[in-house]
Amino acid sequence: MDVTLLTILGIVLVILILLLFAKGVVIIQPYQKGLAIRLGTYTGQLNPGFKWVVPFITRVVKLDLRTQVIDVPSQEVITKDNSPTDVDAIIYVRVMDPERAYFEVSNYRQATVALAQTSLRGIIGDMELDEVLYNRDLINTRLRDILDKETDQWGVKIERVEIKEVNPIGAVKQAMTEQTAAERERRAAILKADGEKRAAILKAEGLRQSMILEAEGERQSKILRAEGERQSQILKSQGEAQGLRILALGSRALDKRSVTVLSLDTLQKMADGQATKIIYPFEVSSLIKQGAKYLGGDESFEPNEVSSEMLDESILGDLPDKNEIAAAVEQVKKASVNENKVEE
Repeated sequence: MDVTLLTILGIVLVILILLLFAKGVVIIQPYQKGLAIRLGTYTGQLNPGFKWVVPFITRVVKLDLRTQVIDVPSQEVITKDNSPTDVDAIIYVRVMDPERAYFEVSNYRQATVALAQTSLRGIIGDMELDEVLYNRDLINTRLRDILDKETDQWGVKIERVEIKEVNPIGAVKQAMTEQTAAERERRAAILKADGEKRAAILKAEGLRQSMILEAEGERQSKILRAEGERQSQILKSQGEAQGLRILALGSRALDKRSVTVLSLDTLQKMADGQATKIIYPFEVSSLIKQGAKYLGGDESFEPNEVSSEMLDESILGDLPDKNEIAAAVEQVKKASVNENKVEE
């Protein structure tokens, strides 16, 4: 009986010891620091790993050393130009000194948020609405500097501050919308006017170039036409001169009989016409003398012996017909040919 009681007491004692041991076990994560407080006295920091402390009389506070994100709730802020605006932000903090972060402030996260809200109101209150809208980097920098200076005594580092949203309230937002619409309409009107001006300039430039090219083409055409006419006149004159030179060279070998034959041929052609009056462009008396000579007439015949009455009667009065003239021409030609053969 005594042995059984002792066994039970031993088992209970072992269980109590195990429970006491388990109660004193503390696990510190790699990103944490532990603060041991025994009976109201700070005994030191606990590094990451398995730790055992005296249970029931020792309390361990674990602090996260990683960068933490703290959301600053949206709040209404009045700008320098009296425009109410809702502003919120995000803060990135890290605990650098666990002892001060725990012992210097009751709740560093809550204290950081409250400080950020008051600092944000002060910063935006010194700026106009337009500056707040396009100067977010300046707000972020100023707010980070203020928070970092104040939280340094708590062992907390402000790594970064970002303004998340700036939202004007009510009528201010509507006025901004109307202003933006008016500005866009103004830009559209300017762009349209500029486009029309450029189109007019290009059109005028094109018309000017077209007129210049047309005038240049017309000038070139006139120059080429004048050059062609000049070349044509030169060639025509050269042809006429060449023909005269050839005629002059060919006429050197002609004797009086040949000239007489050609004259009679001309007379024959003139007789083919329907005119009743003929004007001879050469000396008629010489022609009559030569013709009489080759027709067997008297060689002593002088043209001066032909009176004007005879000319009027023979030439203008009773004109021979073309058959008689043709016969006379043929006789003169035959006589000329026979004399040429005899001479040869």
